[in-house]
Amino acid sequence: MMIFSTVALSFAQGSSDKLGDQSKLIKTINKPLTFVFIPKVIHPWYDVVREGALAAAEEFKKMGITVNIKFDAPTNADISEQMKKIEANIGARPDGLAIAALDPATNTQLINDAIKAKLNVITFDTDAPTSNRPLYVGHSKDFQDGYDLGEYLAKLINYKGKVGILSGSLTAPNHVGRVKGFKEAITKYSGISIVFERPDNDDLQKAVELTENALQANSDLVGIFGCNASNPIGAARAVKAAGKTGKVHIVGMDDLAETLQLIKEGVIDATKAQRQWEIGYWAVKYLVAMNQNHTIPAVHETGSRLITKNDL
Repeated sequence: MMIFSTVALSFAQGSSDKLGDQSKLIKTINKPLTFVFIPKVIHPWYDVVREGALAAAEEFKKMGITVNIKFDAPTNADISEQMKKIEANIGARPDGLAIAALDPATNTQLINDAIKAKLNVITFDTDAPTSNRPLYVGHSKDFQDGYDLGEYLAKLINYKGKVGILSGSLTAPNHVGRVKGFKEAITKYSGISIVFERPDNDDLQKAVELTENALQANSDLVGIFGCNASNPIGAARAVKAAGKTGKVHIVGMDDLAETLQLIKEGVIDATKAQRQWEIGYWAVKYLVAMNQNHTIPAVHETGSRLITKNDL
């Protein structure tokens, strides 16, 4: 993973003053900065985002700039709970606020209110594109991820059989986009039928239970698609416990430690991994830049990559 030694690079393209002039940057920041990240839910996926954010903060510390990082996530993927978190943090007036949109339509008004209140606000992980946010840091090719995994699963099952979908949160745009992409890939093949589709709300145990129910209702199930970081693990635990490893193929998202172990064991066949460390890293870099009125891009795309057993 590449770590850049300065904050220059892409922030200041088109700007008359160079962000790479570190002496100027240090002189103009004369107080500790506090950045608050509000994820969609408490989840190990965001632990890696935090690691990237802390790495960026450590680089700034070496320049004499103090950046304090706080993560304030709702305990459940519940939009009301997340909105309360956002509202409370707007009132605390941090130097930067990074929000992962759980329901963009609902989040947009508070994001706009925070910007109107002169706060530095960005979105990360999931965007609220119709809001006034100046920047989104994250991966936006969700439809393509779902489509690629649909094609991969279709080939694994020889383009025939029953498959199911664990659809995550029904309001999270990344989950919705991946499910749409998966369906578009799968529905091209007349021999494949989707026999269940259930939201797990990013709850690993719920994904286990939903998969257990699906296996009982469909003894001839041959494939499962999971659209977030939790549900491939939940599906794999249930499939493994049922003694159906290799008989029910699983594809999904991300590269949590248990996911990688299950890929090594052959329980999960493939995932599309996002670069969440880089999301946290660049979010902090840009929030410091915003505190200095530097030019920033509207989107910083971090991308994804396919991981199979061969890649490990």
